[in-house]
Amino acid sequence: MQAQPQKAIVCGVSWYDQRGETVSAHGTNIIRDGGRYYLFGEYKTDSANVFTGFSCYSSDNLVDWRFESIAFKQQSDGRMGPNRVGERPKVLRCPATGEYVMLMHTDDLRYKDPCTCYATSNTITGPYEFRGPILYKGQPIKRWDIGSFADDDGHAYLLVHHGGIYRLAPDFHSLDSCLMNGLEGAGESPAMMKKDGVYYWMSSHTTSWERNDNMYWTSRSLAGPWEYRGEFCPKGTLTWNSQCSFVLPLENGTFMYMGDRWSFPRQRSAATYVWQPLTVSNGTLSIPEYMEAWSPETMQPVTVKGKKIGKKWQSETVGDSFTVSFKGSRIALYGTTDDQSGYADITIRDKRGREVFRGTVDFYSLVPATGIRFLSPMLPKGKYTLEVRVSEMKPNWTDKRRNQYGSKGHKVEVGDIIIK
Repeated sequence: MQAQPQKAIVCGVSWYDQRGETVSAHGTNIIRDGGRYYLFGEYKTDSANVFTGFSCYSSDNLVDWRFESIAFKQQSDGRMGPNRVGERPKVLRCPATGEYVMLMHTDDLRYKDPCTCYATSNTITGPYEFRGPILYKGQPIKRWDIGSFADDDGHAYLLVHHGGIYRLAPDFHSLDSCLMNGLEGAGESPAMMKKDGVYYWMSSHTTSWERNDNMYWTSRSLAGPWEYRGEFCPKGTLTWNSQCSFVLPLENGTFMYMGDRWSFPRQRSAATYVWQPLTVSNGTLSIPEYMEAWSPETMQPVTVKGKKIGKKWQSETVGDSFTVSFKGSRIALYGTTDDQSGYADITIRDKRGREVFRGTVDFYSLVPATGIRFLSPMLPKGKYTLEVRVSEMKPNWTDKRRNQYGSKGHKVEVGDIIIK
């Protein structure tokens, strides 16, 4: 019997659900329930950084994702209404009640009105009902980046940027204690895991949408003391061009790092994910090597197989394009990213010239890198033409102090092309 090809998590490319739509679930977390994985995240747009809803997807293998719902929708007014920011939804199942509780960061568009709020549902896919701010001693938590952590004793915790840890009350509707109200050096996007009695706190530096070398601390108590341990990816890789968001304990006893590769302003079409196995040994946490494709069953690298076409292309001129005709069901593009690169518009047409796919690829990175940049959805086997075009738009943004970040050019550089 011929062995079945391994299902692979392919990092740094867009993923597609059962509808052929881009999986949009950033600032994410996953919980396992009823034998399935449920992925929650920010349902982004390409037009503005405004809250439109929190999405829910499900999978039985961490590779093939099914869109379930917009689990939490934009509200008619208030903190989660129009022209507001909604970020980093974290869903937990309350052991005492069986209810599902979603924590979230709410804010105004200038990030001047931060607040941690919550919503609840009796079903994991929602809809979730907005409950307002989650309170500690009767007061809201006026912070921005949040994370969550469920301990093995049934308690769960809200993590807050710069080192805040609050324990959820037994019904998960409020916070009953503050274990830590600051950790020197800790930045944004907190994530946590626990192994062999050791807690690991992960955090990024504060560099807006830009990637940086994320850090970690360890402790045997959530209340500390915490020991700074440095970076968990090789220094200078900028956490393999990602920002930590969540750590998922896997069924085989290992852990999976879940990071976002943000792309502003094309957050829906061009932002991607970096999920990697974590190496944990004697209190040390690391992702020593980057695997662009790997099997969550074996935790080993997987090669994206197919016929290689020796057509390389590069341009820095907006509007320039090239096309390649192929016969098959899937096409992959490899390329190089750097700080001079921008967006590429991707279009696939069938033999009759009908458009069957349109997407965007981000070729920008502060640290140069070469690897897979685009993997199309599975198409019916046939004849197709793919077009790559240098986009007018490029990844650029400003932080709260109006410092300019992002690409200095529009370059798109394509290397190997693989046809399956």
